[in-house]
Order: sequence, then structure tokens, then C-alpha cells
Amino acid sequence: MNDPVREPATLRAQLGTLATEEFRPDLADVDTWPTLDIARAMNAGDRAVPEAVAAQLPRIAAAVDAIAARMARGGRLVYAGAGTAGRLGVLDASECPPTFNADPSQVVGLIAGGPDALVRSVEGAEDSAALAHEDLKALGLTERDTVVGVSASGRTPYALGAVEYGRDAGALTVGLACNTGSALAAAADLAVEVVVGPEFISGSTRLKSGTAQKLVLNMISTITMIRLGKTYGNLMVDVRATNAKLRARSHRIVAQATGASDEEIARALEATGGEVKHAVLVLLGGVDAPTAARLLAEHHGHLRAALAAAP
Repeated sequence: MNDPVREPATLRAQLGTLATEEFRPDLADVDTWPTLDIARAMNAGDRAVPEAVAAQLPRIAAAVDAIAARMARGGRLVYAGAGTAGRLGVLDASECPPTFNADPSQVVGLIAGGPDALVRSVEGAEDSAALAHEDLKALGLTERDTVVGVSASGRTPYALGAVEYGRDAGALTVGLACNTGSALAAAADLAVEVVVGPEFISGSTRLKSGTAQKLVLNMISTITMIRLGKTYGNLMVDVRATNAKLRARSHRIVAQATGASDEEIARALEATGGEVKHAVLVLLGGVDAPTAARLLAEHHGHLRAALAAAP
């Protein structure tokens, strides 16, 4: 039986060891400061975040290479977290379809408590490893998949449960935390621990920790998609043109990649059904739309390889 007195005391002791929970005495009277001084202090603290991420770049790169290798074989990238960490994972996953024309099932964001937790706190959800097991079981994980547990503290039961379930299912597991020596890092195959130090508001890990997590998730998804051939240089050649702005951007991307005239670009996009990557191949490779589609299929969507193979 759980001890209602001992449990909070144990948790307080655990939190007391975490850098993300530390109190900054220099900010003890920040509520009395002029607004501009508060903004300057926050900005000064935020400058430490990119440096903390930079210290983990080799680990991030190793994770990306491992994730991309699995996704090239049809695997999925699954983020799992609670609160801010979970919301950031869902955000990153939801941006992949419009940016890279990725199938919505290819990058998945799970948040403790489900969709309702995106806009309001779902009490107790983050404390349930079993809930993470249920959420991941529904996905039918395989050894080609990757589960990234995201938790600022590195001890959130939902994130830990997700990594544990992923490991048992044979998937690659990655732990992203903002404290060293975390339980999440110990449980995962690969660990990224971005230590940003105490938060401006003590314990509010939506601040520096959240920023660090966003930067790392940006890297994981973006570089993985580059490795999967979803870009041509730094151009979003797999962008999905679902509105007027994106149709205009598609035209601009083809122009930047090819230097062709507006009329040539319009014809190529019309011939390829608005597919930017195909249109670029038509213009640079001197092939028709069906041949462009065939070459890209043969080279798993990698435009440079398809161009090299063009007759």
C-alpha cells in the first residue's frame, strides 16, 4: 500500500537533486523589478540553452543516424512525454506532414492523458507508466521503430514507461532529459541530456528546458528527414502544397532549385500534379513527369540520386 506521508517526502528528496528544480537566490525579489530588467534577465539565462544543446551534438547525431536507418526500412519515430515535453513532441510530429510530405503515421507524438492534455492538465496521467504501455501497445511497435521519451526531469513515469515498453518491443529507444544521470537516460539505448540549469521561475520546465527540448526535437526530425531524402540542399522539395501560401512557396522552391522561368515552372508543376520534387527533376533532368516519378521511386525519393540517374 502507498504511504501518503512518505511518498511526497521521497519525491521532494528526488526533486531536490535535480538542476531543473534548483532555486536561484539572485531572483528572489524578481517580482519587484522593472519589467525591462526581468526581460533582460530571462534573455540572459536563455543564452545558455544553445550551448547546452551544443554539448550534446555527438549524441544527437548518433540518435539521428540510428533513427534514420530504421525509418528507411519503414519504421516510425514516436515521441512520448507528459506536460510541456509531451506537447512539444506532438507539435514536432504534427509539423512533419506539411513540411516533408511525411505520412502522418511516420512521426507520432504521444502525450500523457491524450489529446485533452494538449490544452489542459490531465491529473495523474504523467505518473502512469501503465498508460504509456497502453498508448504504445496500440501502435504495434516493431524493431524498425524508435521511441523517444522526453522529460525535463528525466524521471517522469509516463516517459520512462514509454521507453521501457519500446525497449521490450525491440524498438530503438532514446531518452531526452535536462538533468544528468537521469533514470530516463539509464533506461534508453541512447541518451541526450541537455543540462540547462535552474529555471527562471523555479521548477517551471516549460522555460529553458522546454526550449532545449524544442531545439533537440527540431534537429531529430529535420536531420532525419534530410537523411531520408526529404530535402534538396536546404529546400523543402517534399512540401505539401495544401493552401495558397504553400503553392506559392512550391513555385519559389522550384525556381530556387532550377532557375527556370515562371512559365516553365508552372508547366512542370501542372504536369507533376504540384509535386515539387518531381517538377525539379523534370526541369533539371530533362525528363517527362512519368519518368520523374519512376526515377524517384527507384531511388527511394532521393532527388540527387534520381538526377544522377536521369538519361
